[in-house]
Amino acid sequence: MKFHQYPHAFVSHARLNVQNLQRSLRFYQEVIGLRILEQSNHEASLTADGKTALLTLEQPADVLPKQPRATGLYHFALLLPNRAELGKALRHLLHTGWPLQGASDHHVSEAIYLGDPDGNGIEIYVDRPAEAWKWEGDHVFMTTVGMDAEGVLAEADESPWEGLPASTIMGHIHLHVSDLQEAEQFYTKGLGMDVVLHYGSQALFVSYGRYHHHIGLNTWNGVGAPAPARNSAGLQWYTLVLPSEEMRKQVVRQLQAIGSPVTEENGRFFTEDPAGNRILLHV
Repeated sequence: MKFHQYPHAFVSHARLNVQNLQRSLRFYQEVIGLRILEQSNHEASLTADGKTALLTLEQPADVLPKQPRATGLYHFALLLPNRAELGKALRHLLHTGWPLQGASDHHVSEAIYLGDPDGNGIEIYVDRPAEAWKWEGDHVFMTTVGMDAEGVLAEADESPWEGLPASTIMGHIHLHVSDLQEAEQFYTKGLGMDVVLHYGSQALFVSYGRYHHHIGLNTWNGVGAPAPARNSAGLQWYTLVLPSEEMRKQVVRQLQAIGSPVTEENGRFFTEDPAGNRILLHV
C-alpha cells in the first residue's frame, strides 16, 4: 500500500448520494463490513479502522434514483491488505447471498465486484506485489480473466467474519466520462497524473508513482454522456490527497492553465473534470 501514502498523491474517500440512508447503512455494515464513524439524520460516514472515513453517504431531501447512461461513478474500490482477507470477504459475501457482478484477475490485482442498493459500483480487491507487475515502458499490463475463487477462498482462515480489516483503504476510483481525450488532458495536464494504460479505445487508466491505477476512466455509458443531476443517487465528489500544499498550488495553477474550474468552499478546494465529476483537492 506504499502507493497510497506520502510522497504519492492518491484517492482516499468518496461521497455518495443515496436514496435511503438506513437501507444503505444496513448494506454497508452487514454486507460490505464497514462501521459507522459519524451519523446524523441525513448523512453518515463509514470507516474500517474507526478513525478514517472511507465513504460518506448522504440522503438529499429531493434525491432522485441513479441516472442510467450518464457520467459519474462506475465503481469505487476498497483495497485489502492481503489475499487471505480477500478470501474472508468473498466467503462472507457468498454467505450473505448478495448478488455479485463479477470476480476477476487483472494480473496486477484480484477483485470482486458488486453494486449497492442504489446501483453504485463497488470493487473489493487485493494487489499482487508490485514487483510482479509487467511493464512495457510506461504502460502496465492489465487484463481481465476469471478469478481463481477457490484459491482465494482457500487462503482464508476459519475465524468468524468481523468486517473489513482496519487496514482497508480506498485503493482507486473508476469513473464514467463523456470524452476520453478531454479526460486525459484534465487528469494528466491538470492533475499531473501519468497514463499507465489505454484499454482499447474506450478506457484509460492513470496514476501517480507507477501504481497500476489510482483512477480509471471510461466512455462505456456513451461518448457525450451527460452529467447526472446533482441530487441523483451516485457520486457527489471524491477526495484526492496531495502530498503538500506546494503541490496543491501547482495543481491549481495547472488546472487554471487548461481552463478547468477551481473553487474554494469554506477553505476546501474543489475542481471538476470535463464530465462533471467533482474532486476535493486535499492536503
